[in-house]
Amino acid sequence: MLQVTGIGAAAVLTLSACGSSDTDSSGSSSSSSSGSSSSSKKLSGTVNVFAAASLKESFEKLGTQFEKEHPGTKVTFNFGGSDSLAAGITGGAPADVFAAASPKTMKTVTDAGDAEGEPSTFVRNQLEIATLPGNPHKVSSLKDLTKPGQKVVLCAKEVPCGAAAQTALTASKLKLTPVSYEQDVKSALTKVELKEADAAVVYKTDVHAAGDKVEGVEFPESKDAINAYPIAPLKKAPNAAAAKAFIELVKSADGQKALTDAGFLKP
Repeated sequence: MLQVTGIGAAAVLTLSACGSSDTDSSGSSSSSSSGSSSSSKKLSGTVNVFAAASLKESFEKLGTQFEKEHPGTKVTFNFGGSDSLAAGITGGAPADVFAAASPKTMKTVTDAGDAEGEPSTFVRNQLEIATLPGNPHKVSSLKDLTKPGQKVVLCAKEVPCGAAAQTALTASKLKLTPVSYEQDVKSALTKVELKEADAAVVYKTDVHAAGDKVEGVEFPESKDAINAYPIAPLKKAPNAAAAKAFIELVKSADGQKALTDAGFLKP
């Protein structure tokens, strides 16, 4: 069944922690997984997907759907900061698919020659401010986050959500010193959920996924920092046929609906 693994060093670099011990594919031809179609030859084995943390909820749903459509397969995920995931892939971690939160982090993998074919953009994402429930500090703009006494968390600058936040701040001519920089967007959001921070700049999809644990505040500068999300099969994929089929599902009508329902923008 569907498994999720972390992006710690052991999880990335060892076969067992990545859940890839049974990743051999017995289906030698590609599958057309469009949410309703089936392949001419049965897929089997594990497909190991490295995906940006912001994709967690929607990809887990698609992973469950993939397993139902292809009995005998198992989807495992490594969710984390796209830069860390890219470093794991180029360092030799066994993976079949990479879904990044920015073209820049995907480029790390393509420049290393580890992607099979040209990556394609499958969704986009926009920033939003996550505040404590009820928005007690009355945050209504990006500028409000710079007020004295505000405990604000940002993603690290090398992470796509952090780079996007810096772009928005620069466009607004604002300077913000956060109480911490987090290595992925879920970690930034968790700081607010645990009331360890008053606000965080995250993605709309993460605010949507958090439900009533946070309150979202839109800001116009986010339109200057929309991230495109590319996806690609990997050249050394242990299960190349299943990798292709999973990507087809992500890009299908079913996949796109699951993603837009989660708050992603169309590619």
